Amino acid sequence: MTMSVDFKTYVDQACKAAEEFVNIYYETMDKRRRALIRLYLDEATLVWNGNAVTGLEALNNFYEMLPSSEFQVNTLDCQPVHEQATQSQTTVLVVTSGTVKFDGNKQHYFNQNFLLTAQATFNSTVWKIASDCFRFQDWANS
Repeated sequence: MTMSVDFKTYVDQACKAAEEFVNIYYETMDKRRRALIRLYLDEATLVWNGNAVTGLEALNNFYEMLPSSEFQVNTLDCQPVHEQATQSQTTVLVVTSGTVKFDGNKQHYFNQNFLLTAQATFNSTVWKIASDCFRFQDWANS
């Protein structure tokens, strides 16, 4: 099977969008957390270490409860999700890992997966989080 130029372009666009998104997400999480929910779709879901949160109000309440954070992303991977799996919605899977230190707690390794969907605005495309799954990798050792 030969890879089409279109798919290669799609992958490149997905990776560029993912890099931009990751920079914005973690900076917002650490420095402007009140603005974080603007990155989510209205009906977005979050699974945080097994705890499910759905909708912007619940997300806002959840993030307000968390202590201040310092995230360091060590790895970033991304791939476009086939449109047959997403009702033709342009979607990118973003996977990050690294370390995080929440105020008053020791540093933890984390893994986070995002499903981002492209939302067309008047003059651009904005990527919003449809699904977010966060997990400490060393939780059992703490």
